[in-house]
Amino acid sequence: MVSSRTTRGMRTAQGRGAALVLVGVLLASGCSDGEAQTPSVDPAALADAVQIDTLMARLSDLERIANDNGGNRAVGTPGYDASVDYVVAALEGAGFEVETPEFDTTGFTVDREALTVDGAPLEVRALGMSPSTGPDGVSARVVRVPTDDTPGCEATDYDGLDAAGAVVIVDRGECTFADKERIAAEQGAVALLAVNSEEGPLAAATLGDEAEPRIPVGGVAREDGDRLAAASTVTLTLETRTETVTSRNVVAQTRTGATDNVVVVGAHLDSVPDGPGINDNGSGSVAVLETALQLGAEPDVQNAVRFAFWGAEEVGLVGSSRYVDSLSEEERLDIALYLNFDMLGSPNPGYLVFDGDDSDGVGAGPGPEGSAGIERTFATFFADRGIAVDGTDFDGRSDYGPFVDVGIPAGGVFSGADDTKSDEQAGKWGGTAGEPFDPNYHKAEDTVANIDRDAYAIAAAAVAYGTGVYALSLDGPDGVPTGEERVRARAEFTE
Repeated sequence: MVSSRTTRGMRTAQGRGAALVLVGVLLASGCSDGEAQTPSVDPAALADAVQIDTLMARLSDLERIANDNGGNRAVGTPGYDASVDYVVAALEGAGFEVETPEFDTTGFTVDREALTVDGAPLEVRALGMSPSTGPDGVSARVVRVPTDDTPGCEATDYDGLDAAGAVVIVDRGECTFADKERIAAEQGAVALLAVNSEEGPLAAATLGDEAEPRIPVGGVAREDGDRLAAASTVTLTLETRTETVTSRNVVAQTRTGATDNVVVVGAHLDSVPDGPGINDNGSGSVAVLETALQLGAEPDVQNAVRFAFWGAEEVGLVGSSRYVDSLSEEERLDIALYLNFDMLGSPNPGYLVFDGDDSDGVGAGPGPEGSAGIERTFATFFADRGIAVDGTDFDGRSDYGPFVDVGIPAGGVFSGADDTKSDEQAGKWGGTAGEPFDPNYHKAEDTVANIDRDAYAIAAAAVAYGTGVYALSLDGPDGVPTGEERVRARAEFTE
């Protein structure tokens, strides 16, 4: 998951074919042999067919790929290319025709990062795509932007402050780091330091591939924010380089089902450079992959299913954005909905579904028409297993973003990233209140050993269940718009 301001278990079944259960029968009154039968993929059986031991074995495969390739699977690295090859081989082995469309993105390398506060060293991390300070760095006084829910997100946050020629200190908040950088640059700052909202360094955060930053941007730990604000001068050195990198998505679609009502199921395949990316997002990629393998290339379904594994998510949702941008308006209208799965096995897990109807009233508004029904579908899945879910905002931190932007209804499940688990959530789900859902987020410790198997089992089953539900039908109270209603709904959402 890209950085920004971002009764357990499952039932068992035997064998790969467990999902293909014939539920249609000929009526006793006598149907002719040529009459269609009820589609034979049962969502519950598909969920049961996604087995935790197989999932964990595939996560171990991805960790092995990372370990063999410098410790990560980041965009532009051999580890990412090997991950693509792994997914392609598995899909082709199951009979899918697979495409790996290429796209260009910006690779980012940090050669040196250093920060001194009144002459004493302090840890700093360059944000992805940060301009370089050059080898001599920049030295200046500091200006601390007041803390609120959206610090540094509006020009008025600088009222009464003289940021010209200063290094600005701003807390992490609701808007993107790119927005914070842009406003600080407009105020005349020579650099920006973002203070993490959690303990520890602000690791693997990025300004995004689409940003055009003007000043260097680094991140520091929450516990260092006050020390920075009290300093008389700081010296920041971020020697960085950018280059154009060619990467790939992986896309495979069932041969059966209506191609004008496609269910797109996606997860990002890349990790950050700092670690193997097993929860973020090997967990989502493997759950989507295993769902595809259990469903098969020619299932008896009403709607085609397109499985997508995105590249360069961690540098700004680039792979999914390039993909959506490459589609014609007609091709976008052929997509009925998008299901996104990013971080499903967090070690201090939450049980979260995307808030399609904005009933929580947090952050962004509701998703496109149909998103509320997707939310209910997943909430019902968890409720049937004795788990009450919370909503999570469409905050733009994962690959649903480009789909939502063009009016495609979206949803999915999520076990939590670097946000803190509340007392209420710990009481409801267990785990530790006051700690991040995933304390290993964007770190070298994001490994198989730190996956919560129970949480992952139920979340991966939800991936398969939701896929099966919408492959069978888009109708009903939890369905999504079709035909002319789809055209109307998307026009209204994007106008």
